[in-house]
Amino acid sequence: MRDITNIQDNSQPENQTERTWFGEAQVAHLEGMLDIAKTLYLDEATLTAIIHLNSALSTPKLQAQFGEETSSLIKSFQVLEATRNKAAAGQVETLRKMLLAFSQDIRVVLMYLSSRLQTLRWVSQQKLEVPAEWSVELLEIDAALANRLGVWQIKWEMEDLAFRCMEPQAYYDIAKQLDGKRNARQVFIGNIMTQFEALLQEQRIPAQIQGRPKHIYSIWKKMQGKSLDFTELRDISAIRILVDTVAQCYAVLGIAHDVFKPVLQEFDDYIANPKPNGYQSLHTVVADDHGNIFEIQIRTQEMHHQAEYGVAAHWRYKEGVKTGTLSDAALYEQRIAWARQLISWKDEAWEQMKGQSIDDHIYALTPLGRVIPLDPNSTSLDFAYAVHTNIGHRCRGAKIDGQMVTLDTIVKSGQTVEILTVKQGGPSRDWLLPDKAYLASHRAKSKVRAWFHAQETALEQKDHKPEKELKEKLEEETSPSPEILLRPSKRKSEGGDVLVVGVDSLMTQLSKCCRPVPPDEICGFVTRGRGVSIHREQCATLKQLMQRAPERIIKTAWGTSSQAEKSLFSVEIFVLAIDRQGLLRDISEVYSKLKINVIGVNTLSSKGMATMSFSAEVHQAADIQLALQALSEVRGVTEVARK
Repeated sequence: MRDITNIQDNSQPENQTERTWFGEAQVAHLEGMLDIAKTLYLDEATLTAIIHLNSALSTPKLQAQFGEETSSLIKSFQVLEATRNKAAAGQVETLRKMLLAFSQDIRVVLMYLSSRLQTLRWVSQQKLEVPAEWSVELLEIDAALANRLGVWQIKWEMEDLAFRCMEPQAYYDIAKQLDGKRNARQVFIGNIMTQFEALLQEQRIPAQIQGRPKHIYSIWKKMQGKSLDFTELRDISAIRILVDTVAQCYAVLGIAHDVFKPVLQEFDDYIANPKPNGYQSLHTVVADDHGNIFEIQIRTQEMHHQAEYGVAAHWRYKEGVKTGTLSDAALYEQRIAWARQLISWKDEAWEQMKGQSIDDHIYALTPLGRVIPLDPNSTSLDFAYAVHTNIGHRCRGAKIDGQMVTLDTIVKSGQTVEILTVKQGGPSRDWLLPDKAYLASHRAKSKVRAWFHAQETALEQKDHKPEKELKEKLEEETSPSPEILLRPSKRKSEGGDVLVVGVDSLMTQLSKCCRPVPPDEICGFVTRGRGVSIHREQCATLKQLMQRAPERIIKTAWGTSSQAEKSLFSVEIFVLAIDRQGLLRDISEVYSKLKINVIGVNTLSSKGMATMSFSAEVHQAADIQLALQALSEVRGVTEVARK
């Protein structure tokens, strides 16, 4: 391999003092990345790309200067880094998948991890105070990603340094106690290693024996998980034995358990049962004659290489592709496909998801940095529905990276999409026309169809309601009622007389047609013999009453007394969903978690769709919004609304 550190780049920005977002000089950052990448044995194209990551050249010029492979690595990393920095926290699994979406080439992920580790090294070296959320992200996303790829060399260092930033006092307490017993521990480990060397030589088993340092973050996790003090930890000391074959691994295990006393329930066979990321080793904890406890790891040299470098350990198969060796080439592609799946799969779903296709989602962002996964070829309108059903229904325009676009514009990974909505309104039937290509997502199409289905159902119900019944209701509401006196129950304000619901002495009742809840804008209507009927201002029935008897309209406001605040208000919530087993149970759990009391349920199932109406009691309108949001996230739910 030629000395790539001497490659000259004429594309670098003129400002050589450019710095990263944490203040590290860009040149120093790239040098650190390069050192880390070399320890992972990454290929020449990757190392060249790292040197020129700051290049401002266009893609054609990059291809002309460095070739298509290096150019692709540079551009992919630049887009990934920019998007990752914009993404909001709190979306661990989605962010991991987003990393996958930008990394059709696994080397981009390894470059990314090298960059994050270099930043962490620099922050730790400079002893900078960093936001706690950043440290948590490094642990939950980046270190976890390194673990998922099996790159333990990066995982352990990243965990320790991130923990040092997040919990500096706890870190230094453990480090101090480790340092205090370092000499005694080194003498003990040295004696154990000497003893094992003699035992293995006697059995003619060639082996490499190493003392293995315990990492501070793993010690802290064990202390937290088992509620132990540092002085109560018994297996701080550890050795690792590397042999040539699997048979020798088990032979060494037999020797260890024969000479030392095994600690019950502290044995793991990751050779017979490898971890999901491919890690293989034998782990056992034993005690010597004096009761000193230590851990032993036993593995082959190849297993050790895999444990240290993970997917990077398999990059040597790249050479097989270049020489045209079909078996090596096929194995290389298999390894890389496996690595990409590692990022995509959730740990708890490993068994269920084996054999499924590699994640090919598009990952775009909201203006606030929330990552939204989309199906391939999704449009800005698909994005709107992916954010929220009601956002999709009321969508009338979109901006991508600040530029106005049409609703059928295809969204690409890394773009920021802003949806423009109207306050009221619904979808257009044109959105479902195949030749218009407004929607690519089956889920979004289903939501549009469900909206029109709900409208048609509502019209049918209205058409079947006897007109006499509606007329009688209006006549009852608007009939004169000389017995009701408004004067004692009104308050003066700049806008005139105001009836305060829940405070004034006048009898009031909340209308069942619209079921108002604080702080809804409300209006009162004087009825015949039943006091004042309180409606929401946008209520359709109220509008008809206002046309018939405008003189009986009274301005109304909610009371603020403690008694009014404790009141419960009845509301109707409409749910439309794809019918399935367990649907009602899942919806009921939502109400239970939100502590909303359901007092009535009406369900109807037709043509695979479930139409459900819930009568519930809430304290305020905010409770309804929380319920609508939570219900919309239940599997199969296509529409939720307050009646």
